[in-house]
Amino acid sequence: MTRKQRPIVRRAVPEQYHVLAQALPPLAARICASRGITRLDELQHTLDRLPPFTQLRGIDAATGLLAHALEQGQRILVVGDFDADGATSTALALRALRMMGAEQVDFLVPNRFEYGYGLTPEIVAVAAGRAPDLIVTVDNGISSLDGVAAARARGIKVLVTDHHLPAAELPAADAIVNPNQPGDTFPSKVLAGVGVIFYVMLALRSRLRDDNWFERRGIAEPNLAQLLDLVALGTVADVVPLDQVNRILVAQGLARMRSGNLSPGLLALLEVAGRQAARLVAADLGFALGPRLNAAGRMDDMSIGIRCLLSESMATARPLAQTLEQLNQERRGVEDEMKEQALAELHRMHLQESAELPLGLCLYDPAWHQGVVGILASRIKDRLHRPVIVFTDSGGGEIKGSARSVPGLHIRDALDAVAARHPGLLEKFGGHAMAAGLTLRQEALEPFRQAFDVEVKRQLGAQPPAHELLSDGELTAQEAVLEQAEALRFLTPWGQGFPEPLFDGVFDIVQQRIVGEKHVKLLLRWAGDTTTVDAIAFHADLTQWQGGSGRVRLAYRLDVNEYRDRKTVQLVVEYMEAMVN
Repeated sequence: MTRKQRPIVRRAVPEQYHVLAQALPPLAARICASRGITRLDELQHTLDRLPPFTQLRGIDAATGLLAHALEQGQRILVVGDFDADGATSTALALRALRMMGAEQVDFLVPNRFEYGYGLTPEIVAVAAGRAPDLIVTVDNGISSLDGVAAARARGIKVLVTDHHLPAAELPAADAIVNPNQPGDTFPSKVLAGVGVIFYVMLALRSRLRDDNWFERRGIAEPNLAQLLDLVALGTVADVVPLDQVNRILVAQGLARMRSGNLSPGLLALLEVAGRQAARLVAADLGFALGPRLNAAGRMDDMSIGIRCLLSESMATARPLAQTLEQLNQERRGVEDEMKEQALAELHRMHLQESAELPLGLCLYDPAWHQGVVGILASRIKDRLHRPVIVFTDSGGGEIKGSARSVPGLHIRDALDAVAARHPGLLEKFGGHAMAAGLTLRQEALEPFRQAFDVEVKRQLGAQPPAHELLSDGELTAQEAVLEQAEALRFLTPWGQGFPEPLFDGVFDIVQQRIVGEKHVKLLLRWAGDTTTVDAIAFHADLTQWQGGSGRVRLAYRLDVNEYRDRKTVQLVVEYMEAMVN
């Protein structure tokens, strides 16, 4: 919710609608066509529609390293990242390698508060204590030039698997698999880290099959589809765009989870999150499971989350999932406090009006929690609709920032441009189009603030982009029924770059009340109709909700409310504005 009115713009319906309408209900055809679907087969989420692993640059060298390590019984150490994508990538690599006969495989994930991100020389020194023959990075490594060099100087081979954007120079690893590296022909450039390592494991299984490895060792050839629950979770939690490849991976993972084919660790996470496997959709992965897994890396040590995902029994998984739940509750408390402090700082700066705010906004507090600055940046970005970087102290005279962007500004490229124009200003940085991380010397904050704002204005213009709500149109009371809501819920995975349907309309408020301190429960009546419908506004701006009645224009999602085994239609309100009588 926001106090400031936002334009609601209805999506155009392209001509492809008529092709899709031959096999889909009219509303579903309209929604899919407006999201770029031009053929019916783009909605078929079978694994045989995935592009082959042979299109990934470096895949032969990668499988050669892994196959040699298995043949020689070498020690393999997987070095992961401390977010949900890194955790699922790490767990998938270990489970797949063990399924294929690896006997000496372990993992190491940097603690963000000690070592920071990636394969640093410091992490290599820690890893060397385990005497690995091969280090495999997952969800990191493409920017780890010094770390890879340090590992190879110790005689340790390195396989980098990553999806982040590379810099001009690549690390001197023994093999690199990253769809974004120069010369790669893989059609999807938005695989999550877990998607990349899944593809590497598919290629390794194929190579081992051709070498008669499974027959020679008396090992059953593994069904790697068992790991798609991890792929789905990591993909959605990392908020990568759901192009057709990622929609297939997520749809397949969700299908397995709904049928009960999921690991004990994920089942335990579902229990603490209060979700039922049979009703799972992508949003549950992003808003229920992902944050609980991420809480380990944000508040403590991601190895807790990885051990949960690697659990072989519910007896082992449940206590770890409970720990993750407690860490997530702690994370929420810290995040709420930090958000209040940040908004209070904006108030003190008299920068509430968008015309006064820097277009590229940097906030800093030395006391803010390193593990939560990314979430805070996202919340402030959503409220103010401009790129936001939140900084906090990281020790040794350095500050670390987490950046979140808006459509139209590639945040990693913007940081690259600042670094090019101001050599030495940034210590290091990396990331994606919509999210990035960076490190500065403390004394560089003010000049960076100015340089970042200048670069954002150079790319976006003097004013922030319009904070539009894209609507799929208006529904009548006769269209907003349970069957329609159920059909849209399971039509396809919805998420980043392929958003869940959003509708708009005018309603009369019949009743409203605050529930759970932050949410507003409503009974609405369609304007010009006697039909009523339940609605809820989660995490509402309570200054808008003063009780009573009135006519409002809403942007909402059509949802299914399940209570005591009874299903009813419910509108989930994303935006409200009062109608002038």
